[in-house]
Amino acid sequence: MPAEGRIYTCFVAGRSYTTEAIVLRSFRFGEADRVLHLYTLDRGRVGVVAKGIRRTKSRFGARLEPLSHVEAMLHQGRGELHTVTGAELVRPHHAAREQPYRLAVGLVGLEAMLRLYTEQEANPRAFSALARFLDVLDELPPAPGRPALDPLVLSFQLKLLWLSGYLPHLTSCAECADDEAPLVGYSPKAGGAVCAGCADGALALSPNALAGMEQLLRRPLVEAGGAGLTERGAREALGVVTASYEFHGGFRLKTLASR
Repeated sequence: MPAEGRIYTCFVAGRSYTTEAIVLRSFRFGEADRVLHLYTLDRGRVGVVAKGIRRTKSRFGARLEPLSHVEAMLHQGRGELHTVTGAELVRPHHAAREQPYRLAVGLVGLEAMLRLYTEQEANPRAFSALARFLDVLDELPPAPGRPALDPLVLSFQLKLLWLSGYLPHLTSCAECADDEAPLVGYSPKAGGAVCAGCADGALALSPNALAGMEQLLRRPLVEAGGAGLTERGAREALGVVTASYEFHGGFRLKTLASR
């Protein structure tokens, strides 16, 4: 069943609970453990420790790689980190993880999720968007250009900005509200596209970038490739995304620096 059609449940018993989760990041901790950042359906972003996961006999080590979509059994102790007590795969996403271009696209999406959604607060729409992004990523044809310019990951990031309340205004000048003047730039301070008279210090935007971003927002993720973005338009769209991150969130994505 497609991710958007699944019914998700959370079972809580004492301080243990079961929830759908997607692994966003994993790093070593101690001699045999890993700390994972999960985005869960029921609790938003959660930090967990997977004890003994790096041992060859670990029961669920291979199930908790970044991009994996799992049903996780977690225990909430006294500290900030919860403990993984079990994990069953919902979607392994091997096809995305094992192909370099897809993996690079996926890592940008995961980091965007990490930086935009930092709280233990459920957001089913964001979870659904992430799950759908990874499902589409499994079938994404590798392209010759930069993974960071792929329409799928641009579309996903624009949708995350929308869900976070930071969606750039693209239909009229965000500074003077003129809905007839041609839009030529993007101003993070104004919150969107601006006309020539208000474009001092703004990022340049071509008509292709504006039209392409509107298409990416309107189309489902699986149709992102049909948004009609040129390479220049994709670069400008990426500039809008990164400027929005810096202005509203005060961060830059590390994955974009190398992609």
